[in-house]
Amino acid sequence: MTDWKKELWEWSKAILIGVLIVIIVRSFLVTNYTVSGQSMNPTLEDQDKLLVSKISYTVGSMEHGDIIVFHANETEDYVKRIIGVPGDTIECIDDTLRINGKEVPEPYLEDFVQYVHPDVNWTKDFTLQGLENVNQVPAGKYFVLGDNRKKSTDSRKFGFVEEEDVVGKVVMRYWPMKEMKIGFTP
Repeated sequence: MTDWKKELWEWSKAILIGVLIVIIVRSFLVTNYTVSGQSMNPTLEDQDKLLVSKISYTVGSMEHGDIIVFHANETEDYVKRIIGVPGDTIECIDDTLRINGKEVPEPYLEDFVQYVHPDVNWTKDFTLQGLENVNQVPAGKYFVLGDNRKKSTDSRKFGFVEEEDVVGKVVMRYWPMKEMKIGFTP
């Protein structure tokens, strides 16, 4: 084999291995996602670029405060924050979130001037009983909310998110570069 054929063969192998690694990583480990809309403001902005770990929940469990991407329907994926996990009771009265009867701070809402305005409720009052006619989040399901409570289509509207519809956990915002951040759990 001539030198140029050897070189071509080596480059071909390297490119093939690189493509296979990218396919494996994108299929099983991480994927990217572009935020569409204002429902997660101020935490995530429209057109932010995210890395989503597909294996986070294979080796760990979904927890309160995690930001996840999930299949909302056959054509759309949504990004929201997990508020309730299986077995939780949830209510929000007078902008105070309670999970299992305990008040839960929501520091990610404090950047909204409207949220801290004493005369305006940022989150419309709700209970699971009033929304879904159940007292607890069912097994295999999750209750999610957008951080921009006034402009978010979330579990208050479409109900619980099925565990099998979860794509993964948001682990990083990589664009815009000046807003790069790793980890979003409060």
